[in-house]
Amino acid sequence: MIKNYIKAARLRTLPLSVSGIIVGSFIGYQDYLKDLEIFSCCFGCPSILQSPIFWLAILTTIGFQVLSNFANDYGDGVKGSDKNRTGEARMVSSGAITPKQMKSAMIVTTIITLIVALLLIYVSFGKENFGYSILFFGLGIASIAAAIKYTVGNSAYGYSGFGDVFVFLFFGLLSVVGSYFLYTKHINWQIFLPAISIGLLSTAVLNLNNLRDRVEDKKNKKNTLVVKLGNKKAKKYHYFLILGALVSALVYTFLDFRTIYQFVFLIAFVPLIKNVKTVAINKNPAELDSELKKVALSTFLFSILFGIGQLL
Repeated sequence: MIKNYIKAARLRTLPLSVSGIIVGSFIGYQDYLKDLEIFSCCFGCPSILQSPIFWLAILTTIGFQVLSNFANDYGDGVKGSDKNRTGEARMVSSGAITPKQMKSAMIVTTIITLIVALLLIYVSFGKENFGYSILFFGLGIASIAAAIKYTVGNSAYGYSGFGDVFVFLFFGLLSVVGSYFLYTKHINWQIFLPAISIGLLSTAVLNLNNLRDRVEDKKNKKNTLVVKLGNKKAKKYHYFLILGALVSALVYTFLDFRTIYQFVFLIAFVPLIKNVKTVAINKNPAELDSELKKVALSTFLFSILFGIGQLL
C-alpha cells in the first residue's frame, strides 16, 4: 500500500516544484548578506544550505506538490479522465487506492504541510512581523486550495484551460518572489524576471503533458489550453514558453551583470532548445512522455546553475 502512495506522490515532479524556491532563495540570501554587508561565495560560509528558511521552504513546497499530485490523481480518477491515459498509471483510476483512501491521504498531507509552513513563517518573520506572517499564511491556504481545485470538483480549473495560469503563478511568481521575500522582507522588481523564467518553464512541462494527452482529454471533456488551441498552436505556444524563459533570464543577468560566470545557466538551455526541435517534428503525442522528464530536470538544473551564478 505504501508503494501505491509513493507512486501517487509522483516523485519525479518534486525537482520541478522546488526549482522556484532554489532561485528565489539563492538570490534572496545573497541580497540579505549584502544588506548585512557580509560577503559570501559558493565555496565558503555562511552558506544558504545552513539556512533553516531554505530547508523549511523546500519541505513546504514538496508538501504542496504531493498534495497537488494526490488531488490530481483523485480528481481525474473519480471523473474517469485517466482510463486510457499515456504514461505511468494513476492509483485511483487503476483501483490501487480507493477514492476514500486518497481523500484521507490528502487531509493528512494538508495538515503536515500547514504545520511545516507555520514553522517556516515563524522562523522567517518571528513575532515582529505579524502582518507578513498573516500574509504568508493566507498564501499557504491559497496554495492548498489551488492544488485541490485543479481537478477536484465541478468547477475544477484544470478542466477549463486555466491550469497554465495556476502553474505560472504558483510555481513561478509566488515560489520565486515569495522565497526571496522570506530572506529580505522586501521585493526588488528585478526578481520577477527569473520568476517569469521558472514560471514559463514549469508551464512548458504542463503543456507537454497536455500535448501528450490532447486526444484523450478532448474525449473526456477536459478542456486544457492545448485542447482549446489545437495541436499546431499549442506547439507554437510551447516554443514561446521555452524561449520566453531564456530571454527573461538573460535580461535579468544583463541588468545584474557582475561576472561572466552568471551565464552558466545557459548550459541548462541546451536540452531545452533540443526539446523545442523534438516538439516541432513530433507526430506521435505518446512519444512526448519522455520529454516531460527532460524539461522538468532541465528546469531544476537551470535553477541550480542560475542560483550558483549569483554567488560566484
